[in-house]
Amino acid sequence: MKYFSTRNSMYGVTAAEAIAKGLAPDGGLFVPETLPQLDMDEIAALCNMDYCGRAVYIMSKYLDDFSEDELKALCASAYGSGFDCDAVAPLRVLNGTTAVLELWHGPTCAFKDMALQLLPHLLTASLKKCGEERRVCILVATSGDTGKAALEGFADVPGTKIQVFYPNDGVSEAQKLQMITQTGKNVGVTAVVGNFDDAQSGVKRIFSDADFASKLTERGYFLSSANSINWGRLLPQIVYYFSAYCDFVKSGGIALGDTVDFSVPTGNFGNILAGWYARSMGLPVCRLLCASNANNVLSDFLASGCYDRNRAFHNTLSPSMDILVSSNLERLLCNLSGSTEETAGYMKQLSDSGRYTVSPKLKAAIDECFVGGYCSDAETLETIKTVWDKDSYLMDTHTAVAYKVLCDIRSGEGVERPCIVVSTASPFKFSDSVLKALGDNAEKSGAELIERLSEVSGIEVPLPLRGLTEREVRFKDIIPPSGMKTAVDEFLK
Repeated sequence: MKYFSTRNSMYGVTAAEAIAKGLAPDGGLFVPETLPQLDMDEIAALCNMDYCGRAVYIMSKYLDDFSEDELKALCASAYGSGFDCDAVAPLRVLNGTTAVLELWHGPTCAFKDMALQLLPHLLTASLKKCGEERRVCILVATSGDTGKAALEGFADVPGTKIQVFYPNDGVSEAQKLQMITQTGKNVGVTAVVGNFDDAQSGVKRIFSDADFASKLTERGYFLSSANSINWGRLLPQIVYYFSAYCDFVKSGGIALGDTVDFSVPTGNFGNILAGWYARSMGLPVCRLLCASNANNVLSDFLASGCYDRNRAFHNTLSPSMDILVSSNLERLLCNLSGSTEETAGYMKQLSDSGRYTVSPKLKAAIDECFVGGYCSDAETLETIKTVWDKDSYLMDTHTAVAYKVLCDIRSGEGVERPCIVVSTASPFKFSDSVLKALGDNAEKSGAELIERLSEVSGIEVPLPLRGLTEREVRFKDIIPPSGMKTAVDEFLK
């Protein structure tokens, strides 16, 4: 199968090349030329597999330059001892129509582990297939979770280095501590003054700098990405939508063939886009509920067809969603419009003016699957408390946003279709907000609140989050976005 840039249908590469490059030379994102289809018999067969088996089956549809044995080995390495649950991504059924997909049982307690435990293995294998002899430097802009998950995945992987940039005041204390205490000889972490969009734009500028790329080639390096702009990051996320559906069937909550909705906390649009790919492959999904916080650029876009990043930026209690430029939306526009030229036009408008309006035809295609909603910080806290009191289920701030949007949509429609809420992080990563929601006013700060949340809830602290304050702080630099290229330059000397 070939992969093409969202901005140029003439530029085709293999799956291994798409993963190795990360970003197309024209700044576009790689998309597969076709979307494989699964029938109901195949989905029924997936129900009887474990998570690794499901992952191998789904990903093999896209990775035809990888053998089944290769994929089995890659998945076994990714989804093994680093996860604290045999199911890898367990489904918790709260009631007859609502379930929660827990994607945070990996080594960093966030959903990014589902892809970033696999990507280093997938990337190094892809580099070998491409005959690449240079070493790769992974550049990452993070709103909190991607950074730590990428650092954990790539730490001390031979032939790689990884540099992570995060917004200095835009991540939780636990997320920050996880990153700045990261071990490994090949890792670098730098705080950026500004928000996530500033960090992400800086990384994109570095990728598009041809002179800098030539300079790095002379040193024996090239750049690639671990953000969801890399197809190798997005592909593994398709798997857990199929897995969640299969587990809902096995629980008796739905029958095979019944349609479900997914409510997804959404920032950069990668997580929910993976759900769209699963739906397009034949998974019985009715709608994807795009849940935003106060940075509701996506819910406004879904309502109006106009994407406008020219608005106030809000630091919220769900910081991993504090994003105004949702990179993966470009892939959806390309797939649904069927035109790289049209997509390139929208992206140029976004670059030039910060906004674009899609055609009526494209808007109708988006409406067929997506519905948006958003949730304030106050509603986020209220939702955490309500679900804890009602179902004895503790959720983090991002999951609460998705749950509240689901409740709002159900209330407005008067219909309660089966829905899976995608839970993206352990509540212990946002202990201060969760404790506030539960009405606890402990006089503690930072990571100390992790232990306090355990005392209040009676739930054990996940192993990766224990003793964060006792770890050595290795990275203290804070730079303006204009200094990011220099930081990479120094890192690779």
